[in-house]
Amino acid sequence: MNKELLAPSDTFVRRHLGPSESELAEMLEVLGVDSLAALADEAIPDAIRIERPLTELLDVPDGRGEHEVLATLRAVAAKNDVYRSFIGMGYYGCITPPVIQRNILENPGWYTQYTPYQAEIAQGRLEALLNFQTAVADLTGLPLANASLLDEATAAAEAMHVCQAVTRGKRPGFFVADHCHPQTISVVETRAAPMGIALQVGAIGDDAGAADSGSDLDAALASGELAGVLVQYPTTDGRVLDFAALAQRVHDAGALLVVATDLLALTLLRPPGEFGADIAVGSSQRFGVPMGGGGPHAGFIATHEQHRRQIPGRLVGVSRDASGQPAYRLALQTREQHIRRDRATSNICTAQVLLAIMASMYAVYHGPEGLRRIARRVRALAEILARGLTGLGHEVVAGPRFDTVRVVPSGLSVDQVVARAETLRMNLRRFSDGVGISVDETTRVADIAALLSCFDPSEASSLTAAEARCADLAAEIDDNALDYPAPFGRESDFLTHESFHKYHAEHELLRYLHRLQGRDLSLTSSMIPLGSCTMKLNATSEMLPVSWPEFANLHPYAPVAQHAGYRELFDDLARWLAVITGFDAVSLQPNSGAQGEYAGLLAIRGYHAARGQGARDVCLIPTSAHGTNPASAVMAGMRVVAVACDDHGNIDLDDLRAKAEAHGQALAALMITYPSTHGVFERGVRDICAIVHEYGGQVYLDGANLNAQVGLCRPGDYGADVCHLNLHKTFCIPHGGGGPGMGPIACAAHLAPYLPGDPLRGRDGVSAAREPHAVGPVAAAPYGSPGILPISWMYIAMMGPSGLTRASQVAILNANYMAARLREHYPILYTGAGGRVAHEFILDCRGFKASAGIEVEDIAKRLMDFGFHAPTMSWPVPGTLMVEPTESESRAELDRFCEAMVQIRAEIRAIETGAADREDNLLKRAPHTAAAICDESWSRPYTRAEAAYPVPWVAARKFWPAVARVDNAYGDRHLVCTCPSMSEYE
Repeated sequence: MNKELLAPSDTFVRRHLGPSESELAEMLEVLGVDSLAALADEAIPDAIRIERPLTELLDVPDGRGEHEVLATLRAVAAKNDVYRSFIGMGYYGCITPPVIQRNILENPGWYTQYTPYQAEIAQGRLEALLNFQTAVADLTGLPLANASLLDEATAAAEAMHVCQAVTRGKRPGFFVADHCHPQTISVVETRAAPMGIALQVGAIGDDAGAADSGSDLDAALASGELAGVLVQYPTTDGRVLDFAALAQRVHDAGALLVVATDLLALTLLRPPGEFGADIAVGSSQRFGVPMGGGGPHAGFIATHEQHRRQIPGRLVGVSRDASGQPAYRLALQTREQHIRRDRATSNICTAQVLLAIMASMYAVYHGPEGLRRIARRVRALAEILARGLTGLGHEVVAGPRFDTVRVVPSGLSVDQVVARAETLRMNLRRFSDGVGISVDETTRVADIAALLSCFDPSEASSLTAAEARCADLAAEIDDNALDYPAPFGRESDFLTHESFHKYHAEHELLRYLHRLQGRDLSLTSSMIPLGSCTMKLNATSEMLPVSWPEFANLHPYAPVAQHAGYRELFDDLARWLAVITGFDAVSLQPNSGAQGEYAGLLAIRGYHAARGQGARDVCLIPTSAHGTNPASAVMAGMRVVAVACDDHGNIDLDDLRAKAEAHGQALAALMITYPSTHGVFERGVRDICAIVHEYGGQVYLDGANLNAQVGLCRPGDYGADVCHLNLHKTFCIPHGGGGPGMGPIACAAHLAPYLPGDPLRGRDGVSAAREPHAVGPVAAAPYGSPGILPISWMYIAMMGPSGLTRASQVAILNANYMAARLREHYPILYTGAGGRVAHEFILDCRGFKASAGIEVEDIAKRLMDFGFHAPTMSWPVPGTLMVEPTESESRAELDRFCEAMVQIRAEIRAIETGAADREDNLLKRAPHTAAAICDESWSRPYTRAEAAYPVPWVAARKFWPAVARVDNAYGDRHLVCTCPSMSEYE
């Protein structure tokens, strides 16, 4: 019998790779090569090829079926022991409405979208993000909120940078109240050190932060050196404090007040903007997003409009389209790292768009009254618990609270209380002198009774008695007592826009979600051929485990013993990624590619400092580098020195050596992307690394293009010291419309001691001391966003070493095939020594401006009429398109895109010859909406059919752009970043 007959019938590799075997042969024939291996040999320099095949290095079996691998991961997940969590610290149990879970989190129409840089085909997602910004702005009482950050801790760190920018760097100090969440303090400390910010952590004085000559804060304010002060509202141990007097003191001292806060609490509490806060930050996790072991969750930042140029990340604004209708877009993009580079407000590249959309729809679904009801219920449960604990003779921290009770047990030790809780499968938070208990939306009255039983000194106490006591306590609480007294209570309205009042019935929300989804182009519609972004298949089997409760419902700081499944998954991934990259150690903490860059540079910085060479601070960066590279280098405390590229797009070796020699003893690192950002495997990469090492520097490799390398070459083998891996690119975590992402770093053994540390180590008064050489955490949770790591685990496990290698080969084939088809119509800007490109290539469109008045943006908008998202525009070379097809696209899809580009070239040629008008033509008027096509006053010099159905196959799969071309300049001149009133719409 043929053994193949007994192999699994649901193997994954053939599902992940787009072209069939016969199509692969035909595509290879077009290129004049006889095998995938032969093509890889032509594209990749021999000097860097992997010495042993991945099948001999990676301990993952080949040829497993999807069902088998899912079953294996299910067994791993079962090793997580999910207790009911009362730990708090910014992570809470919540109820994800099933209509949101099924139709957003588990819906590829939402999770396979790209960042909404092409606004006309991203109107649904942009509207959802505008809802998010509106909810954050309304709840915080500050008018300008962005479209999400990575988590609460990094949002606080970004706020510190905003304070520095607003005070123009003239105030080097920043003060953090010691009542903030410990992981936030740790991340802010990490960020402050390389930037030379003098960070002080201490007490603010009395509970209200009023003047106190003996307080840490009073002395800091008196110095005149503070740019900002960070406080927590409510505090990490549950107290609700009045910060109005503190705000006045901070402002009198010339500094800004940053308030880390809780959106659910703000439905009842006075908003920070109303008591004088300049910036509010936090997490939207409890708005329907599972804890996921620490993420992904959408952090937020809100501030005043005068700080709009300093606020980091993305802002969704309301503009108008070419027909004068309202249209959404990303506003003020000139603030972003891809424009400002080393002068950027932040290095943030990946946000948490998918999670922000979930949170926004949670607010839409519940509306203001629904959110108040949830918040009042949480507050009521906390009050029952506090009264019950007091009645049992324990010392409860007094004062207003929202969801957290801090208690010092009497007659029982902390260990005894915690042990009792664990027998009931409940986790409490340990303090050095007591216990913290945080209740949430999922908490039941029976849970309160169980908690009280843990504190009952009487061995004879029963759970039934505790439940009866809870009922008595609840009866004693007047509903009016749940309203906060002045000055704590909220009096202002919020979420008044009709979006938060129309969709409370599931039918209505379902239709709203699908209406918005239909206004967005995703991978469910067509390929998204973005160079350097790798929009590949996000397979269903990879996505299923994300929703499993064993992964979704675990608190990041639950006892380690309860994380056994996650630990196995982490260990597997770290081991696999180390082998794939040729490195010795991996950190999974960075929760975006930009965070990975930052963490890698911090490791290099720590390494130099430990060897007595802390003065090394120059980072060499090629002129072609992604904007996050210089921004990350500046954040890591380095000076950026540009290195030239030659006419072929390669790093100029002579200029590199000259710069390395010139900076000699100051050289810290070189940042290089490989294959290059120009889409070729540079032949001199080993020489590049050797030059940097010769002058004492380290080589940081940007792993954005690892999709061309897996199984073929390894950064650790050809000279890199550390690299980050975009799991949301090469390893199949979806882009989610602009996030989530993961950017783990892999490094050589000498840098391993300097990988990011645990945020709580040495910080919370309970955990062990900080790792001796760790550079500090870069994210709020020790493993970043564990909730999405099962995606990459599934991808590697299902592909196996042979499949991973073949994926890289097919990615290179698809790119070279498309380049071959388009070469006679568009110049291919760069190729390698053998005339081959890597997994992406650049189409040179610069000549069309002179010949036809056509810009690269016109081509991008015209592609929408064909149902395609544009390739990467004007980067790394202005006026070009960088195309990356990935290995997951079929030949038919590749051919459709090529046909679209050929047709567009014909339309440009018609302008060049005078057959079409230079100003009023198919490209300048693109994209064409259904409304424009149906307009009875149509008077354009081309037909409706030419506009809407430029090639025959478009009719069968027509995607209509929701709006006409968006006016970006108008949107920046008339900045509106929250839901406009209906009169403004009209």
